[in-house]
Amino acid sequence: MHRWTALGALSAAGLMTILDGSIVTVAMPAIQQDLGFSPAGLSWMVNAYLIPFGGLLLLAGRLGDLIGRRVMFLTGNAVFTAASLLAGLATGPGTLIAARFLQGAGSAMASAVVLGILVTTFTDAGERGRAIAVFSFTGAAGASIGQVLGGVLTDLLSWPWIFFVNVPIGVATILVAVRVLPRDRGLGLSAGADVLGAALVTSGLMLGIYTVVEGGRHWWTGVVSLTLLAGFVARQATAADPLMPLRILRSRNVTGANLAQMLALSGMFAFQILVALYMQRVLGYTALETGLAMLPAAVGIGAVSLFVSARVNARFGARTVLIAGLVLLIAAMGLLTRIPVRADYVTDLLPVMLLISGGGLVLPALATLGMSGARDSDAGLASGLFNTTQQVGMAIGVAVLSTLAASRTGGLLAAGSTPAEALTGGYRLAFATSAGLLATGLLVAVAVLRQPRATAALQPVRP
Repeated sequence: MHRWTALGALSAAGLMTILDGSIVTVAMPAIQQDLGFSPAGLSWMVNAYLIPFGGLLLLAGRLGDLIGRRVMFLTGNAVFTAASLLAGLATGPGTLIAARFLQGAGSAMASAVVLGILVTTFTDAGERGRAIAVFSFTGAAGASIGQVLGGVLTDLLSWPWIFFVNVPIGVATILVAVRVLPRDRGLGLSAGADVLGAALVTSGLMLGIYTVVEGGRHWWTGVVSLTLLAGFVARQATAADPLMPLRILRSRNVTGANLAQMLALSGMFAFQILVALYMQRVLGYTALETGLAMLPAAVGIGAVSLFVSARVNARFGARTVLIAGLVLLIAAMGLLTRIPVRADYVTDLLPVMLLISGGGLVLPALATLGMSGARDSDAGLASGLFNTTQQVGMAIGVAVLSTLAASRTGGLLAAGSTPAEALTGGYRLAFATSAGLLATGLLVAVAVLRQPRATAALQPVRP
């Protein structure tokens, strides 16, 4: 029973992490008015969270293996909860941005080891599949309800409550986790305390995320990021105690699942943002109406994750289920390439929302495959790597597809199209690109991934 209570604590932390990435978006106008953010500075409400979150995941995952995943999870939740309180009490832009940075760091520390704790706690293949399905559901729910909840809290109370709501959840999560999470001693810092490698990968990832969220405006930061990451790989090949033993990448499933996830999440996460913009800027929906219109997708993903994915994974295998889910998502993006300026929700958008339920197959299958090639001693690292590619994929998807949509819209406006027609044309191009990213992910799944043995808790990787 303690295992399932532990899953509740892990899922609550995952929900807060994903929720906090999107809940702030609808509260931005109110925050800008109250705290005096400049238009450029306002974007750092999101960036200050994403950069440390994406940049610290790999380091936090490995440190979890070294000092204990339970310690890392509890510390991350404590940092996130305290930072949420600080954010709600902020009286100026500087304090709020600093609090968002700390929130991102705390989220990275906690979420980096979640999958590692999960797969080492649930050793039975059937139970592990159900646990991963529940955890994937909470992540999908957090992404789907963030904008709706942000609008409700901001309208009914005030914007600080989008941060205050994390405090009681965070405290409850810590109290439950202290009692039920399994104690693990860790390998000890001497087993992988690669300070230089940590500095290279953390700075490289943070700079890379910064380059992406800034839309590539500072191209040279991307060059520096790639140089630092190349130096990290070279360091790991020669270090006596590497931060990330490169043996983990020899597993086809670890490498393939992370690559497929990066491609799939690039398309899926951008869908959520761009469809919301289409509904509001072209169809004239309010923020609340947009959230309600997207509820079928959230309900579909949740229902499939909870009640279908574990069963079909056990019967047909995670690789087969992943392929089926990607096909559904590609079909959804294909329908969106034909969206009209005056769309009818029932005939033009509802079928898309239903097909998006394929995400409920994709996310648990990717988690199963991505963790199937890791040793028990590398579970935190594999979890951190998996979460890192997830965040990088989402950031790349939003930056690239938003830029493509804006460029296409500008071209159509210059050619004489109406604003609604130009916006719709831009979104169509973005959705076509999203379908292409998902199709590439499908090719990776078919060509690279292999079905893991259902009886193994964690497949060993040969040294």
